[in-house]
Amino acid sequence: MSSTAGSRFLALVLLAAATAASADPYDFRLFKLGNPSDKGTAAAPFNPRANGNFRVFARQLAAAMSSATLMPPETLGHAGFAFSLEASVVQISEDPDGNGGITFPTQQARACASGCAASGYERGISSPVVIPSVHIRKGLPYSFELGGRVGWFEKSRMFIGTLELKWAINEGFTYLPDIAVGGRVSKIINSRDFDVTTGGLDVSVGKQFALAGMVTLTPYAGWNLMFVGASSNPVDFDPARTLRDGEMRDDQFRDIYVFDSVQAKDNTHNRFYGGLRFISSPFMLGAEFSYTLIGSFRDEKNGNVERKIPAVLAGNFMIGVDL
Repeated sequence: MSSTAGSRFLALVLLAAATAASADPYDFRLFKLGNPSDKGTAAAPFNPRANGNFRVFARQLAAAMSSATLMPPETLGHAGFAFSLEASVVQISEDPDGNGGITFPTQQARACASGCAASGYERGISSPVVIPSVHIRKGLPYSFELGGRVGWFEKSRMFIGTLELKWAINEGFTYLPDIAVGGRVSKIINSRDFDVTTGGLDVSVGKQFALAGMVTLTPYAGWNLMFVGASSNPVDFDPARTLRDGEMRDDQFRDIYVFDSVQAKDNTHNRFYGGLRFISSPFMLGAEFSYTLIGSFRDEKNGNVERKIPAVLAGNFMIGVDL
């Protein structure tokens, strides 16, 4: 086989692998947010809303990634250990100011040319997203607790990794509530051409009640202040180009650009949550409601218009053991 034929064969293999890797319906394709460069061509025209679309997408995804707490403020004790299986059912609303109605650019999403009632239009997220996860927590001395969670974004090849640290300022008193502060960092894993990281501070309050000396019931509530950072790799905004076009020296980097980075210091949101945990040693059950109010920002690249980002709602559920 000649070197030219070998190179083409390798390119075909890579193209086939990339196509197979993009098959899952909720894998994200950033080119659907629009081309952010004013140097765009007819195949990938400039969209002044593109950078704003990326910012909305990153912030909504970050809210979904950090939608669950599923633990009261009390800690496990220095020798304690807890393991749980969890599921978050997250309702994500599309931003009507996005590109053709799409601000969650999944594999299945298709923009509509004139009104989102057009036949053949598919929203990026067609139903609440389920994020199953595994959560491990370990008690430490002095009322500290360390935890880690790994979740899967359904219908995709992406995962979410979370690390968390909690300190109970006050716990175990008969007539006083338990109060804890903490922090967490979550990061998207195995994403195709972008990165989203969210981290923040947490304050929670709750109280454990014993029932019949056999079980405990713990209602709790809390607030998160979250910071969101995101960036994109170079994105090909003309994915329909042929292999032959891709081999042309002058066209190899045509319509390949990056989105403006989303800076954590300028992108914060508030999450409020409340839940209930039931323990009949060693088994535990939990349920939690989460509401993330993301707010709005000024889209400087699109006439400085105000972009309001829809809130993200989530119901979180847990079953596990407390050892």
